[in-house]
Amino acid sequence: MNPIQKITGKLWFGLVNTSRKTRIVAGGATALALAAFGATAVAPISQDPADMPTKSVAEDLQLPNLSDQIAALQQNEQQFIHEERIRAGDSLGSVFTRLGIEDQQAQAFVRKDKLARSILSLKTGKRIQAETDENGLLLTLRATIAVGKDSFNTVTITRKGEQFVSAKTPAELERRVEMRSREITNGSLYSATDANVDGGQIPDQVVNQIVEMFSTNIDFRGDLKKGDRFNVVYENFYQDGELVRTGRVLAGEFINRGVAYQSVWYEDPVTHQGGYYSLDGKALKKAFLKSPVAFTRISSGFSMRVHPVFNVWKAHKGIDMAAPMGTPIRASGDGTVDFAGTSNGYGNLVVLKHWSNYSTAYGHMSRFASGLRRGQQIHQGDIIGYVGATGWATGPHLHYEFRIGGQAVDPMGLKNLQQQPLTTGELSRFKMAAADMSHRFSLLTPAGNTMAAR
Repeated sequence: MNPIQKITGKLWFGLVNTSRKTRIVAGGATALALAAFGATAVAPISQDPADMPTKSVAEDLQLPNLSDQIAALQQNEQQFIHEERIRAGDSLGSVFTRLGIEDQQAQAFVRKDKLARSILSLKTGKRIQAETDENGLLLTLRATIAVGKDSFNTVTITRKGEQFVSAKTPAELERRVEMRSREITNGSLYSATDANVDGGQIPDQVVNQIVEMFSTNIDFRGDLKKGDRFNVVYENFYQDGELVRTGRVLAGEFINRGVAYQSVWYEDPVTHQGGYYSLDGKALKKAFLKSPVAFTRISSGFSMRVHPVFNVWKAHKGIDMAAPMGTPIRASGDGTVDFAGTSNGYGNLVVLKHWSNYSTAYGHMSRFASGLRRGQQIHQGDIIGYVGATGWATGPHLHYEFRIGGQAVDPMGLKNLQQQPLTTGELSRFKMAAADMSHRFSLLTPAGNTMAAR
């Protein structure tokens, strides 16, 4: 018969410190010690062990070195993460108290360091996070700070030994596509977007974009009636789960008096210029603004006239828009700067080259927009200069010309000039985006509610 061998290990281990931290160490060390006795082998048997002779062997086993593990456990201090939102009337001290920070040195650093001090500008409701040790000393402090209309930085304060350092990085925003549907119940668009409506409030920025998208087809002051409805797809941007800004409306559908108007945003992946199009790819935005400046009156039209400076009968190849000195002048359409400088009677002149053979000219400027240069890409509505009276002018006004193939034409006689049409490749990409948005509209539209589209 095969004898059963019992292997016994010898181990002496003791801990005398009974503090909380050391008890944790003792528990970890005990677990490691017990692991050392796991090497026990039992041979298979075929008879009753009581009838078998036994032999005991005692020997010293080589135990693992536990000192490194114990030291690591002793040095593993507890850390705590706290998160709070700014309240009305908060001071730095009250925020630190709620975050569990008991660190006068950290408070002094935040008040002294310019970047760290920006945390004090956090608005009510904004989130702030802190990491402290078990004694309340600050390890890290983090918050997202607005640095512009659509720009955010994450400001971080970090302990480095006995000192603190501050740093900022562009906030990593998470883009989410939101879908909403609303019905007009009392003739008001804005009341249909309130927070008490199922699904939450639709931001005012989105409502304003809806009005801009469909204002050429719908009079939002008088055309809306009970039962009209709209669907909208737009983007929101979040940071650590918190909404920080609302982006662009990606698509919209408005059913007004039984007719559905639809619009989809398309942006060129190379130039990043974009606009709204109908589902079949036709541009909805007019190619040129009716007026590039907020003027008080047209002081001279496109016609023959007696020149106000030379007192001779002469063709006037543009229209003069009287406006106060310094009034902003905006580009009437997308294009590039073809000329920006002084040109005889025009004074300070800007010429923009648009798609096809269209161009526009803006004369008598008091000054150009900062940084304006030849070859610069310009979007419709961008400020390119300011009203003045340079060149052959008797008072502040904008001389505005519209040219086709280099020849001036009456801009007031031009109607329904659309944006530059999509190329074949662009149209193919647009149709894929439009199909996705059309599917989203169908998900938002109540079953059986079909409308004639325009």
